[in-house]
Amino acid sequence: MRRANFMKMVIASIFTTILIVAMTLGAMFILVQATDYVTSRESPLQRAAAICAELVLGVVLLLGTVWLATHLAVRIFSKNEPLAPGGKFA
Repeated sequence: MRRANFMKMVIASIFTTILIVAMTLGAMFILVQATDYVTSRESPLQRAAAICAELVLGVVLLLGTVWLATHLAVRIFSKNEPLAPGGKFA
């Protein structure tokens, strides 16, 4: 049983690493396309609005990737031990 749990943890770690790398690369490709779009705007007002939208998009994409990576790492490596009655919060 213990070896099976270890193998599940290793497979989940590898899958999570691949997923996070793919999400980060995807976010970077989207941001490069957004930068190309922003620099092609002629009007200063449109360019300013596009820059603000690009900043928001970048923050959402990259922080979302970091949040997912840490969330999955905590779920994979946390130890699910039952709390003792009258334990920590008593």
